Amino acid sequence: MRSVFKHIAVISFLFAFILMLIPVNGTSANNDIVYTVPVEETVEKGLYAFLSRAVHTAEEEGADAIIFELNTPGGAVDAAGEIGKLLTSTDIKTISFVNKQALSAGAYIALNTDEIYMVPGSTMGSAAIIDQSGNTAGKKAESYWFSAMESAAQQSNRDPIVARAMADESIEIPELGLGNDELLTLTPDQALEVNYSEATVTNMDELVQQLGFENAEIRSMEESFSEKLARFLTNPVIIPILLSIGSIGLVVELYSPGFGVPGFMGLSALLLFFYGHLVAGLAGYETLILFVIGIGLLIAEFFLPGGIAGLLGAGAIIASLFMASGNVVHMGISILIAISAAILVSILLVKVFGKKMKFFRKMILTDSTNTEKGYVSNTNRTELIGTEGYALTALRPAGTVVISNERIDVVSEGGFIQKDAKVRVVKAEGSRIVVRELTNLDK
Repeated sequence: MRSVFKHIAVISFLFAFILMLIPVNGTSANNDIVYTVPVEETVEKGLYAFLSRAVHTAEEEGADAIIFELNTPGGAVDAAGEIGKLLTSTDIKTISFVNKQALSAGAYIALNTDEIYMVPGSTMGSAAIIDQSGNTAGKKAESYWFSAMESAAQQSNRDPIVARAMADESIEIPELGLGNDELLTLTPDQALEVNYSEATVTNMDELVQQLGFENAEIRSMEESFSEKLARFLTNPVIIPILLSIGSIGLVVELYSPGFGVPGFMGLSALLLFFYGHLVAGLAGYETLILFVIGIGLLIAEFFLPGGIAGLLGAGAIIASLFMASGNVVHMGISILIAISAAILVSILLVKVFGKKMKFFRKMILTDSTNTEKGYVSNTNRTELIGTEGYALTALRPAGTVVISNERIDVVSEGGFIQKDAKVRVVKAEGSRIVVRELTNLDK
């Protein structure tokens, strides 16, 4: 009997202990995690690298939602397309928080998230595709972009016509006051009206409450310095500037003594180009290695005949630049700009400033063997002028004479001179010695 009571006491103690643990765990544990990620300034491949890191971090940490705080005027279409794929491929709930503006590529990013919220006074839309000159892109590019906007809207159960109207000026939506030749830009009220926004909130705290995550752990994902620098260096406007500085610096260095500021600036610009693309994940170390090989082949061309090394070097450099780029067209334009700038500077240095390429000075013989410097191709026999002798052979007009017992090859001043005729030297120009026949009067 005592044993039974003992077992009952042990079981009761264990049960009470378990009951004590349950409320403790229930009141203190909070497994909800929400990440907030800023999407600011221009959309480019560097931004994709940052957002990719943010999404993967949220997935590894088991986050319940990611809030993307949008304030961007847009940017590169190809970068926006990659970001769209990134957002739709994750299983985590994605929310766009339009804090001021989500235009062009920014609107496309918003459409690829599960929900959209806007602050009062914010805008979303105006997503026409334009080229680097600011002109409307071609029909092929427009067709792709129209389809991409519509597809992004459809997958989140939004009206695709509204999305197309953001990019296509020919679409009219009278109920939104949109006429012909206008791009749609939604206000918060209009976005609510067409179901492009779930609600209008004043700040991030209100949005978190609206989503039901007021008790969740909010974690902010910020760009690192290297990511910010990579975004700047991979900007489509900055790339041709970097390549131009690199090419101009190296060209000027070829016309300057020693290795100085121009060469340092040129190499620094090219290294920054590759650094930005490496950090952004657009290029690997093999790209940088290929570039270095190209430079080495160009240097080898100055010492090897044939021109093959130079062609291979130029090809390796251009290939490395294209490999580092995410957009072949943009890179091609950037390379053309850089080459044109280098040629223009080279012409100015030669024609205006009279510069000569210092590298070739070491390879080209500049010394001249002229008479003024004491160089002669033959010994001048000027001491023979005025001396007399006789023709050992007939001169027709060339032949041989004997002067002071020395046989000398000569030419006659006039025509034929017979053998054994008396002659006198009248001119000595290097190896050419001219003689004249002596007549009885001369004698």
